[in-house]
Amino acid sequence: LCLGARVVGGELAREITTAFVSAEYSGEERHRRRLGKVLDMEKDSFR
Repeated sequence: LCLGARVVGGELAREITTAFVSAEYSGEERHRRRLGKVLDMEKDSFR
């Protein structure tokens, strides 16, 4: 989750963050593929 400090104010950032961490992971195939891509990048970057 990335929020631009010059674009998003403090209160809106809190609301966005709360919504993000409160959201349920659906586990749909398209989401699993995206998560897999992120995990692969992390493996390559954080050895």
